[in-house]
Amino acid sequence: MFGWRGKILKIDLSTRNIFIETPPTELYEKWIGGKGLAGYYLRPFITRAFDDPDMPLLFFTGPLVDTVTPTSGRMTIASRSPLTGTVGDTSVGGMLGTYIKRAGIDGIIITGKSVKPVGITVRDSEINFHSAEHFSGKSVSERLSLIPGEGSAALIGPAAENGVLFASIMIDGHYSSGRGGIGCVMASKNLLYLRVYGSSKTPVFDDEIIRRAREEIMRLASASPVLMGEFGFSNFGTGALLDLINSRHMTPVRNFTGSFFPEAHAVNAYQYRSRYKSKKTGCAGCQILCKKKGADGTILPEFETMSHFTALLGNSDIDAVVEANRLCNEYGMDTISAAVTLSTFSEISGETLAPNRFLELLDAIAHSKNEGEFLKEGSFRYARRISKPEASMTVKKLELPAYDPRGAYGMALAYATSTRGGCHLRAYPISHEILRKPIATDRFSFSGKARIIKISEDLNAIIDSITACKFIFFAATLEEFSLAFYGATGVKATAQDLLFAGERIYYCDRVMNAQNGFTAYDDDLPLRFFSQPGSSGDGMEIPPIDRNAFLFAREAYYKNRSLDASGMPLEEKMKELGIL
Repeated sequence: MFGWRGKILKIDLSTRNIFIETPPTELYEKWIGGKGLAGYYLRPFITRAFDDPDMPLLFFTGPLVDTVTPTSGRMTIASRSPLTGTVGDTSVGGMLGTYIKRAGIDGIIITGKSVKPVGITVRDSEINFHSAEHFSGKSVSERLSLIPGEGSAALIGPAAENGVLFASIMIDGHYSSGRGGIGCVMASKNLLYLRVYGSSKTPVFDDEIIRRAREEIMRLASASPVLMGEFGFSNFGTGALLDLINSRHMTPVRNFTGSFFPEAHAVNAYQYRSRYKSKKTGCAGCQILCKKKGADGTILPEFETMSHFTALLGNSDIDAVVEANRLCNEYGMDTISAAVTLSTFSEISGETLAPNRFLELLDAIAHSKNEGEFLKEGSFRYARRISKPEASMTVKKLELPAYDPRGAYGMALAYATSTRGGCHLRAYPISHEILRKPIATDRFSFSGKARIIKISEDLNAIIDSITACKFIFFAATLEEFSLAFYGATGVKATAQDLLFAGERIYYCDRVMNAQNGFTAYDDDLPLRFFSQPGSSGDGMEIPPIDRNAFLFAREAYYKNRSLDASGMPLEEKMKELGIL
């Protein structure tokens, strides 16, 4: 095979049996890799509890990983989400995907449960189990230093072991597979780490074709102000969005009670660069290098963390944000869910959280002590426990990211329809509503948004399957990446062919969620956004979202997505997509 390695490693922790599966070529061509293949292997188990030993924990790469295609260093980690009960896949960077491919495999499926804490090392064809009992109580960086061997490591921190439902799996110390609490699945298996090293280069069909595609993609990226411009992601990281989003009056402030943060100028990306003398870093195979670290090696926060640990909590101390980011990385927690849960606590308790207080609470959550014993369950469960469910800013129990939906109606619809809950990455309408790419749309209108969201979901599903970074698609398109796909695999597929595969992959998510009882009732927003305005000013009015208009747009989305009126999959569509 070209592009793919043709092998999937299966490990049963209960028996310590190891098996190599060699799927048929047709399976690869249908499900592609990454998110697609992970979903295929997850589906037979999706109705089981996340901590059922038979529930698989899946690590999957795509056919472009370990090639020269730009941004091809990402991969998918998937299982059923402990936080939401939905499909729980995350795209993550670092070196793990590259080393998995170089080990001669396309993915790793881990089932069962070890009697005692264990770690796994994979070095090419050699797989070993190691006692990890001495990891107890240690931080992610301390654990990373104890893992034997070389290569890339996926590991959990104390948050996952203590049952934090938004616990992450950390890759190489600071790349977070964060949303949905996937770290709890790993903890339920008594698996504390997975380290992989591979030494064989992935063979490709035609290296010259990939290089031609790479040249076209890089030319487009170089001309993109968002990616490579003076104030773009390459120079300032994703935090470059903070001023822009705030100027549009859609920054979530104090648990989404407002949408404009007057102190934004003091906590923007420029302030981090000035204070920490930031340098570029990023995922394997990436030329954008949107991640930033200080001159002393301090890992600096990205946009969502920057926004939520300032505006959402009413904080303007960027040193505290850097420390919150460090603690979440060291404990292995999703920063978005952590910050929203803290803001929910702040609203319900009436307590304004000073920096030392919210840092104290992060420690309490990670170690399940004091208030953290309840906050570790996430915003939805905590608010319901206190009989204040209206204070939880979540969709399908997943905490909302740093875009107030009252300021971008495509984002409102995308949050509601996302298969993993309140997520900005299933679709990313900010690209056209705010960044004006590929075309500008009216952010205060639902007109046309149903079809745009459906297409974007399909696009992002295939991006996470080939795999690449969504950011590069601010500049390039599937036209260029279909050429890279052909050069890697030898499989001729047009952009539309790949988009159809993305539709199959995303529809499979809807099928799996339906199996677990998710309906139109769950494709909704918190009532706050329909009843309370955002922060108007500067000639902008941010009214509540018109609920009737929202429901009409959701109905249009269901029609575009070929779902019934309750948001349920249709048998004829499943047949068309080949997923019955």
